[in-house]
Amino acid sequence: MSRARRRAFVILLIAALAAAALEVARVRSGPAPLQPRPAAQRPVLLLLTSLPLLFNEDFSLAGGGSPAVKKLETRYRVVPISVTDGPELVKGRLLLMAHPLAQTAENLVALDAWVHQGGRVLLLADPLLEWPSKLPLGDPLRPPPMFMDTGLLAHWGLRLDSPEERGPTTRKLGGYDILAGSPGRLAGRCAINGDRLVAHCRIGKGRATVVGDADLLDVDQLGPGAGNNLEGVLQELASLERG
Repeated sequence: MSRARRRAFVILLIAALAAAALEVARVRSGPAPLQPRPAAQRPVLLLLTSLPLLFNEDFSLAGGGSPAVKKLETRYRVVPISVTDGPELVKGRLLLMAHPLAQTAENLVALDAWVHQGGRVLLLADPLLEWPSKLPLGDPLRPPPMFMDTGLLAHWGLRLDSPEERGPTTRKLGGYDILAGSPGRLAGRCAINGDRLVAHCRIGKGRATVVGDADLLDVDQLGPGAGNNLEGVLQELASLERG
């Protein structure tokens, strides 16, 4: 190989490596990760969920909670609640509803009033939950196969559509590229991001952020591609705190 050809080859190789480095930087780009808060400075985060985040399906504490809860606890004092009635919601100002069970009409009215009065809620509403479960279909302790909406989303001006395709898919959450499991698509009058995963709604004095997937919390099941999932959740919660 002549000197000129070797030089051209080296230049092309350097250009290819530089392009690859830029692509890696682009994929990894996102907000700086939020730092843990000292325990005394962690605000209450109410948690309402049908998912086995705090306990295993046999209600044992083996493993000390899910990766999602451990991540949340770096910045919040997580307080589980069972329903969205007034006595439960008064315990905090920020609420994470992660694929909750269907709420009664009275409790939905209480939730809507709480948000109108300044409450902030992050709702993970999954139209096709693929979270693995050992419990048989129909077991009341098994998470429902889809978000049990009884009119809440329509009341907030939203519609949740089924996934176009089934399977893990890259989406945007909190400024990060995250891996969602068969995510739904949101539409309506709230501010909806480009891939239709997230809707940001102003409701009275409060705010609601709705995400069309809950499988994203199951980072162990999704694998390495879900490395930014929980950071995205923290960023959305932080935005609710600020807004």
